[in-house]
Amino acid sequence: MSTLAIHGGEPIRTKPFPEWPRPTSELKDAIISTLENEGWGVGSEAISRFDEKFAAFQDAKYCISTSSGTTALWVMLKAAGVKAGDEVIVPPYTFIATASAVLMANAVPVFVDIDENTFNLNPNLIEDAITEKTKAIMPVHIAGNPADMDAIVAIGNKHGIPILEDAAQAHGAEWKGKKVGALGLGGIFSFQTSKNMSAGEGGAIVSNDEAFYETCFSYHNCGRTKGGAFYEHSFLGGNFRLNAMATSMLMPQIYTVVNDMALRDKNRKTLDDAIGQIEGLTINSAYEGTTREANHIYLTRYNSEAFHGIPREQFFKAMQAEGVYTYMGYTPLYREKLFVTDYEEYPWLKGYDYGSIHMPVTERLADTEAVWLKQNHLLGEEQDIQDIIDAFEKVTTALKTSPELFKD
Repeated sequence: MSTLAIHGGEPIRTKPFPEWPRPTSELKDAIISTLENEGWGVGSEAISRFDEKFAAFQDAKYCISTSSGTTALWVMLKAAGVKAGDEVIVPPYTFIATASAVLMANAVPVFVDIDENTFNLNPNLIEDAITEKTKAIMPVHIAGNPADMDAIVAIGNKHGIPILEDAAQAHGAEWKGKKVGALGLGGIFSFQTSKNMSAGEGGAIVSNDEAFYETCFSYHNCGRTKGGAFYEHSFLGGNFRLNAMATSMLMPQIYTVVNDMALRDKNRKTLDDAIGQIEGLTINSAYEGTTREANHIYLTRYNSEAFHGIPREQFFKAMQAEGVYTYMGYTPLYREKLFVTDYEEYPWLKGYDYGSIHMPVTERLADTEAVWLKQNHLLGEEQDIQDIIDAFEKVTTALKTSPELFKD
């Protein structure tokens, strides 16, 4: 066994993984064309053209592009009828915006634990969290891996509660052959820098429900209504529109993301086949209804018991020294300082004690088991993927055969 880089040996890899976001000639041409020939904001054909094409890409009738995934979440919640004091069921293992958008709508995030095999909202725990105040259930397709939409939609239908999808990481992901986003009442996507389609910032809402779509339009466009006068405002909306330059950047990616997804699929399978053979590492699973993942994050689970009790953080340090940046990812949202609640600022949260929440699966995965690789690692060539495999094998072999090297 070669000496680990963390102990002075040669690292597996010294060059960076593929660049992301990736500037292309198609993106540059699209921006210049809009800059020179089209409007830059309200009324630009570049915006309506993207909305139409992205809706079709996600198997939806309607799309509204927004300034960010976070604003898309707020708009979607308001359009679904979420009001002050209402409760919205969300997972605690996700980006903060899933929950903070609920707070921004003056509503209450109600956390439900996740499934350890998929990192997604556990549908078996949802009904116990439903109360008369529950106005929406918002699953997150974490890492681009679809939540169990059959089970979740069935619960929503049973209780008359709309299902709103946080598909921020799930561009192109499929459930039973249909793209996610419009499987419930509506869903959102993000185009922030790290996402599989990126404009630096940006978001979108998709839906098959016309009334919901029109209400989203109003909330994202200063309260204006479809067909109404420009200075007529029916809702307390904001300016959450996406500009034409951003939609121009995104248009070519509707096509290039198809090839990117095929490459991620191929490289994901290669990694799964190799890493799945390493005792102590468990690759992430998908539900039976999942026909395609977006592979925004490559997730595995680390079992310290298989490595002489050596904590995950030692594994991370060794992997990073080998040139493959693995890391822990999210922490439970209810531990964020945001939820050390100031009732003067958030009076509708009075009576909710987030500090007393204990969700064993989320905490175990976040604190000791979750291992993340960013999506750009899956965009490399054969040797890039082999380097990742070699680093995993080199480090895990050392953890098992030479645990004394990892003592503090």
